[in-house]
Amino acid sequence: MKEVIEAHVQEYGKTPDVLVSAPGRFHLIGEHTWFCKDKTLSMAVDFPIYIAISAREDLSARFYFVQMGERKRSNLSSLKFRKEDRWANALKAIFYGFTSGGFSLCGVDVTVWSEILPSAGFGITTAMKVGIAVGLKKLCSVPCSDVQLLQVIERGNKLFLGVGNYIADIYAAMYAQPGSCILTDHATGEYDILPFNFEDVSILLTDARVPRITVWDESTIAEPANVLLLGELKERKSHVYGGWQYEESDTEVNEVLSVVNEDMRRHMKCIMLEHKYVLEAVSALQKNDFARFCKTISRSHDGLRDLYLISCPEIDWLVKRVQDFDMTTVRNPNGCSRITGKGFGRCTYTILKTRDVPLYKEKLTEYERIFGFHPSCYEVKPAGGVHLCEF
Repeated sequence: MKEVIEAHVQEYGKTPDVLVSAPGRFHLIGEHTWFCKDKTLSMAVDFPIYIAISAREDLSARFYFVQMGERKRSNLSSLKFRKEDRWANALKAIFYGFTSGGFSLCGVDVTVWSEILPSAGFGITTAMKVGIAVGLKKLCSVPCSDVQLLQVIERGNKLFLGVGNYIADIYAAMYAQPGSCILTDHATGEYDILPFNFEDVSILLTDARVPRITVWDESTIAEPANVLLLGELKERKSHVYGGWQYEESDTEVNEVLSVVNEDMRRHMKCIMLEHKYVLEAVSALQKNDFARFCKTISRSHDGLRDLYLISCPEIDWLVKRVQDFDMTTVRNPNGCSRITGKGFGRCTYTILKTRDVPLYKEKLTEYERIFGFHPSCYEVKPAGGVHLCEF
């Protein structure tokens, strides 16, 4: 926090009026199921991004990202998306979200501080959006509720950036609590906080540094016809968390999905399994059953690899090493690993006994020797959501 204040003073010659911290995050299960109103289990982590803001007397907006050494400019009266502005477009989108909703803002000087760059894919871009939204609300005394603030972010995403508005991303950055996971229900727009109480475990995020290559067009699964088919396979179950589950009869599933090609059928079956795994992971968290939790995470990765086709040999190698640890058995696993991120990601999360962290890091050295990519590994803890910092 001290560093971002010093950087702001050095850049603009004045101390910030507002300082905001927002967490990074990763999705444990269900990040590909938003389009059919399923559920996503996520965790905010202690990858804080700090945003320092001070008011200006004009309508200019100046942005400085310390770690990237980049500076961008804009004007509140003529906000435009510019490809060359890259990360700054995420900030400008929130300005647009406020002004397009009738809220008044002042000009600002903004400093962004994050040791993890947006390209890593650990929710840093969303943290920037949520952080600047909360900071502007405070700085400019914007009279908006949390619901209206969510609408600000949604307008920025959809109308300015032209991208999807993924509420699981936003809720993790806004509402997460320390030592917990957050479960987003895309059907109701609500969330639940689930304590992460497993003892003597560590959480590692690994950027495998594998170039992202698109294998198939993931947007095709979100076509309305496919959503309707999945809707036909949803069954009301009062005893199930959330009140419903997917049909489990293979005969019924195959009959409903017989109208789509084999590739799409496999992708849609993966979506159905992901919802099942979300429910199983929630149950394991509630019962503090680490072995069951690990089994569920491993099965989720297998489905994404074999049915959804978004993994790659490098990622699978990292995941397999955790599953093959001597201390891990099929019946009572002590660790798990999975690809994470929307789209064709290059990152994994690994949850294992703390005593086994050195062994995992040895495997990363072996990974680099075999594949030639230099991975980055970060040990993280469950963190709380966005907040204003006192300084």
